[in-house]
Amino acid sequence: MCYLLQLFNFVLKPQEEDQVSHRSSSSRLSKSPLRGVKKVKIMQCKVTMLDGSDYTVDVEKRAKGQVLFDKVCEHLNLLEKDYFGITHRDVENQKVKADVCMISGPWNFAFNVKFYPPDPSQLTEDITRYYLSLQLRDDVVSGRLPCSFATHTVLGSYTAQSELGDYDLEELGCDYISELRLAPNQTKELEDKVMELHKTYKGMTPAEAEIHFLENAKKLSMYGVDLHHAKAVSNLPDSEGVEIMLGVCASGLLIYRDRLRINRFAWPKILKISYKRNNFYIKIRPGEFEQFESTIGFKLPNHRAAKRLWKVCVEHHTFFRLVSPEAPPKKFLSLGSKFRFSGRTQAQTRRASSQIIRPAPFFERSASKRYNMSHSLDGGRLILITEFQNVTV
Repeated sequence: MCYLLQLFNFVLKPQEEDQVSHRSSSSRLSKSPLRGVKKVKIMQCKVTMLDGSDYTVDVEKRAKGQVLFDKVCEHLNLLEKDYFGITHRDVENQKVKADVCMISGPWNFAFNVKFYPPDPSQLTEDITRYYLSLQLRDDVVSGRLPCSFATHTVLGSYTAQSELGDYDLEELGCDYISELRLAPNQTKELEDKVMELHKTYKGMTPAEAEIHFLENAKKLSMYGVDLHHAKAVSNLPDSEGVEIMLGVCASGLLIYRDRLRINRFAWPKILKISYKRNNFYIKIRPGEFEQFESTIGFKLPNHRAAKRLWKVCVEHHTFFRLVSPEAPPKKFLSLGSKFRFSGRTQAQTRRASSQIIRPAPFFERSASKRYNMSHSLDGGRLILITEFQNVTV
């Protein structure tokens, strides 16, 4: 019956066909040629760059964050872009990675490092190392990357060499270090030590100074650690209900209590990660003298925070541990989240970087933020540290 109806509709009588074509043509003429065409809405996005400058770009209002990210990388002439990302602050003022989200609100964004390479010397281009060093400078000054006095001195001296070039008292003046932001609690003693080291770097290029900066920064215990507030709820001795911090990094999951690391779970040790409501769970492989797996639970502030931590773990595990991303599940009715990290892994990024054959791109190193205030009466420095309110996509 269905076949007969199709045949009847296809083989029309001549007069019927003429009537149909006449009606369709007259209806087309009655319509405006612009009617039915969707108007593309364009919005301006302001992206705060790693040097503190702002970059404004137009994108389609419902475009994915990846579109904005690609435009920013093209503006920066950055090829090794897989280590970076764009974030914004959500309604809870939490930093959210937006490179796969829809850009549908009047947000300001910021460009920053998403994955901190364990060995920055394996980056191919100076421009990549420069932007990584800018991120780490901000991490140090904001206190997100704690340092000893000695490390602050070393990192500060390489920052001075990178930004200012060789030490020159006549050109720079005797108090030039005090204008640079080098530490969260910057003192005159620290600045004097930085100046002493800076004097010894004559002839060192900015690129060489940044390599030395990165080689020292990567050794810090909190290098590349993404921290999340939580409470322990099970299987951690004497810790139930205690405020802790969960840190996600290239090597695995770290647990901090009172700013001290109390446990570490390397990615090979973790069998499974999951979340339910505001709880986050990790299943651990049995140890040498254990028979069964164990599950450790943590309570996050809310469901969004638990899901955010789970996604950060998925992304870090995929990027640093796998050769290629996992394919999404093919089952029509699959349980759980369908989220998978869809970018290139570190292994794929390194292969792509090894094939870069362009001449080293020219770029200008921007001056970092300066202090505009004098020393306080007690010999310390009055410090104003501003957190990014509008963070990278």
